[in-house]
Amino acid sequence: MGKLAIGLFDLHKWFGGDIGAVGEVARLAEDRGIDQVFIGDHVTMGADRSAYPFGRFTPPLDYPWFEPITLMAAVANATRRIRLSMSILISPLRPAVLLAKQLATLDALSRGRVDAGLGVGWQRLEYEAEGVPFQSRGAILDEQVRACRMLWRDAPAAFHGDHVAFDGIYSYPRPIQKGGIPVWLGCAPTPRWIKRIADYGDGWIPLGLPPAEIAHNVAQIQAAMKVNGRDPASLAVCTMLPSVGRADGLSDLDATLAGAPALRSAGATHLEIYPTMFCRGEDGLEPLLDRLGAWKQTERNP
Repeated sequence: MGKLAIGLFDLHKWFGGDIGAVGEVARLAEDRGIDQVFIGDHVTMGADRSAYPFGRFTPPLDYPWFEPITLMAAVANATRRIRLSMSILISPLRPAVLLAKQLATLDALSRGRVDAGLGVGWQRLEYEAEGVPFQSRGAILDEQVRACRMLWRDAPAAFHGDHVAFDGIYSYPRPIQKGGIPVWLGCAPTPRWIKRIADYGDGWIPLGLPPAEIAHNVAQIQAAMKVNGRDPASLAVCTMLPSVGRADGLSDLDATLAGAPALRSAGATHLEIYPTMFCRGEDGLEPLLDRLGAWKQTERNP
């Protein structure tokens, strides 16, 4: 049986802009057996969104991109079991040592429930606003993950890279999870990214790929993991269920969930949906979660 996740994007609109309400949303989802919650990330937004690689970028310029680690701290406080992730956190926009501390603190606060979905984003202006070289974003991510894992394990810790460097430092608290926090990479399956996942990723977040492409790339990643001496079966794969639209502008839940078996067969271990695609407001939330909980039961007991 696979896992089911919900995305928290846009949910604040149901509560008069009150983002604090997502903690209660996560608690209600947890009560129905939902396994995980996700939130996306942008630190800033430039007017030119033409480089967005997945079609038209629809959120307006004044959309409130709430900082994911901060937001997940509130969700952690409202819940007890559901796992917390980002899809994705643009990690090169954050200093590596601070990132290690933030994620470890969130893991301690949630008692070991964090999966760090990391990536590099797509907008050059966002990097320029922080003085981070856009062309080096992949190399920065590589060093960040290595440095975080060192800080989560060693004391004193030392790291000497082209973009991250420190000597003789102590970073506490440590993550609650043994071995540190799982790192999932949100990326297109290019040869370079497949190598990254196989080298150090605990999971892959494919973006908008059909089942056949997911299956092909999961096989490549797992083969590369095996060459690296890593267990291919340990790879987590989280992808969004493609929604099936209705005439009223919402999505059809049953028709959307019907796409799950193909994605599971392709190697997806976690499937994600956005509640805002299936109901118009807070009144529809609990009925939607009830249906998702019942569907999960049928997956458990087909």
